[in-house]
Amino acid sequence: MTDGHPETHVLVVDDDDAIRDLLCDFLQDNQLTTHQAANHAQMWQALQQHMPDVIILDINMPQRSGIELCRELRESPKYRLLPIIMLTARTSSLDTIMGLETGADDYVAKPFEPLELLSRIRSVIRRSRMHAENPGKTAHEEPADSGILRFIGFNEWTLDIQNRTLIDQSNTSIALSNAEFKFLRFMLLHANRTLSRDQLMEEMHGREAGPFDRSIDLQISRLRQKLEVDTKSPSMIKTLRNEGYLLTADVRYLK
Repeated sequence: MTDGHPETHVLVVDDDDAIRDLLCDFLQDNQLTTHQAANHAQMWQALQQHMPDVIILDINMPQRSGIELCRELRESPKYRLLPIIMLTARTSSLDTIMGLETGADDYVAKPFEPLELLSRIRSVIRRSRMHAENPGKTAHEEPADSGILRFIGFNEWTLDIQNRTLIDQSNTSIALSNAEFKFLRFMLLHANRTLSRDQLMEEMHGREAGPFDRSIDLQISRLRQKLEVDTKSPSMIKTLRNEGYLLTADVRYLK
């Protein structure tokens, strides 16, 4: 990845030697220069030796978790704008939300497709370099001093995390119920991935869906009424027969 820029450096922080080595080999095969750290001490040492373009940070590490390290990086004047992608083996959205609210730029859940991670690396670096060359013009694109995630942008919509409202392209706020907000946030954090009814039910109610349980279908219907132009032919929240639901959107995490 050159994009007119010098070589791209990636610091991979993961206590799993095998995953770290495999990931670095893959990234090197794609013309990225990699550095490795197995724990927080090695991460800080690596940062002293070379400033990377992005950090791949595993959440679930002993001694000090990725969330703690992300928070420390965001509190450091030197590293607060350094792009961070979190890796998590957990399926709960809680870790994802904690990572993003701590200041991570994106996340990828294990097991992940290497090409998907490569795409996300390129995306966060591209945004970082665009910001460096053209300091933010809009409030959404300005990095907040606190690093707190405030908005999730998707297509022409924005989800306001703090106020739990939906904002349309004319900047009109639309109220969401607690269930609608939680449901939409979960789908956005897993956008462009198929979610089964059991996964959605587990997230919403902590249990699997029963054969006659229609609560997920009801939530989907309510969100479609607010998001879709034609609810009979939805283009954003799609039903995949015998698989589940898929939210297709260009998602952007905004602070």
